[in-house]
Amino acid sequence: MTRPESPSLSSTSSDTATAPDATAPDPRLALLREWLAGLADRHELQVDSIRPASNDASFRRYFRIDTGVESMAGSVIAMDAPPPQEDCRPFVHAAEVFAAAGLRVPAVLEADLARGFLLLEDFGGETLLDRLGRSDPADDARIERLYRGATHALITMQAASRAGVFPDYDRVLLERELMLYPDWYLARHRGVALTDDDRNALRAAFDALLANNLGQARVFVHRDYHSRNLMVLPPAARGPARDDDSPAPGVLDFQDAVHGPITYDLVSLLRDAYASWPEDRQIDWAIRWWEAARARGLPVPHDFGDFWRDFEWMGLQRHLKVLGIFARLHHRDGKDRYLADMPRVLAAAIEVAGRYDAFGGLARLIDRVENRALRAGYTF
Repeated sequence: MTRPESPSLSSTSSDTATAPDATAPDPRLALLREWLAGLADRHELQVDSIRPASNDASFRRYFRIDTGVESMAGSVIAMDAPPPQEDCRPFVHAAEVFAAAGLRVPAVLEADLARGFLLLEDFGGETLLDRLGRSDPADDARIERLYRGATHALITMQAASRAGVFPDYDRVLLERELMLYPDWYLARHRGVALTDDDRNALRAAFDALLANNLGQARVFVHRDYHSRNLMVLPPAARGPARDDDSPAPGVLDFQDAVHGPITYDLVSLLRDAYASWPEDRQIDWAIRWWEAARARGLPVPHDFGDFWRDFEWMGLQRHLKVLGIFARLHHRDGKDRYLADMPRVLAAAIEVAGRYDAFGGLARLIDRVENRALRAGYTF
């Protein structure tokens, strides 16, 4: 098995984050402490043990609190989601839906939806990305099992899909995401003033992507099903073992779930913004997912070549969106750590844009913006 190519080591679940500064004004933290104090007896919370549990790209914050309840593995997680920037209700709803489908999602122990506080089951501190960064060649078989577990969990979620449970991943939302690329990446991050030809090239590429994305079969979509949101659970938290010994991951950050294209989450996992895999490994995992999905009766194309084209085109939509999001996080929100992952996402976008005639104008625009020689690729 080929090793992952330079995975980022930033983690969303680490106790190494800076502890709350007791001297700095933090009204939300004070309010959270007050809420936790009211729950202390019921859950044996040691409120003074509160410390950061993760970094997040949103306004949400997560804290870990020690507890004396043995069934809670010694700690719980408190989510601070300040209204009106965040809304806990989609998280609680998605947690109920996904748990009923058979996913390992954190149990919601307590909720104050009006104030934006949740008390959650703690899945520990090791993400799939952490495991990739700490692994050596001897761990190849284990990594294979972890990815097999992640793809099986994805099929479990998708097999439970039905319309009307989550918002529709419609043209308006897909196009709004695509516009993050010209608005935030090209204009703000790269300082590009688009010509009429540039805008026409983007419009043609976006129309082709949207037609494909909206033409795919629709299932539950997590929207961020990748190595930073999949937890490597301790044995006691994994639940029943699978016959092939592939452990189910703990699934986080699902509050933006929608009903949309069937390839979206698989693209998020295999063409991760934080860890790169050689294409032959991506294809191998995708074939295994496609075969298992067909066996479960999921509405995938009968020909893998058609499925792979849908996968790549969905991936290009996501890569362009992510470039815009990372640029926005840097310029608007002051979160610079995502800049290190931009080259990986850009490389994936370049690869797909250069393969298909429908994206010729987009490929030439990228080549000019990134100061690249025109890329020789193959077309379908």
